[in-house]
Amino acid sequence: MENMVVTKETLVGELVNNYPETAEVLFGIGMHCLGCPASQAESVENACAVHGIDPEGVVKALNEKIAGARG
Repeated sequence: MENMVVTKETLVGELVNNYPETAEVLFGIGMHCLGCPASQAESVENACAVHGIDPEGVVKALNEKIAGARG
């Protein structure tokens, strides 16, 4: 994917702060803890591991959401 903004190493806190539209994707896959202190310093990959979700698919969905929202 061109112009990947999000990687598995992206911190969830930075992601949601910089791209608030991504919260919809994260909520949609069951990550409802976006405001908790632990999630702020957790990578997308680690958050996916905790929730038993494939990080590659999440990264793709997040980048697609950002691209769609910001053109």
